[in-house]
Amino acid sequence: MLLRRLLLILIVLPVSVGLVMLAVANRHPVELVLDPFAGAAGWALDVPLFLVVSGAMILGVVLGGVAMWFGQGRYRRLARHSAREARHAHAEAEALRAATTAPTARPALSDQRAA
Repeated sequence: MLLRRLLLILIVLPVSVGLVMLAVANRHPVELVLDPFAGAAGWALDVPLFLVVSGAMILGVVLGGVAMWFGQGRYRRLARHSAREARHAHAEAEALRAATTAPTARPALSDQRAA
């Protein structure tokens, strides 16, 4: 719990203060052109600069996360396969353990001295 609070104070708090300062300092509107081939006559929006910067950062984080998720797909598939093999091996070991510890039918004792 102390580590989480320390992480919050040392990393999250300064980053959030920096983002607020960036937003306050860059409130002036900029023209965001959505159709670069049409120029200024195409689709354009007047948005504050901090929204453009924040949107670009959020988009970068999301795209990076998606790329990493696709890149690690083979490792997740391998982990699922290994887990499936481990479950089968565990079930087989339990079946063998049950088969070896089950009481076996023993022949009845007979009195060999009487014969």
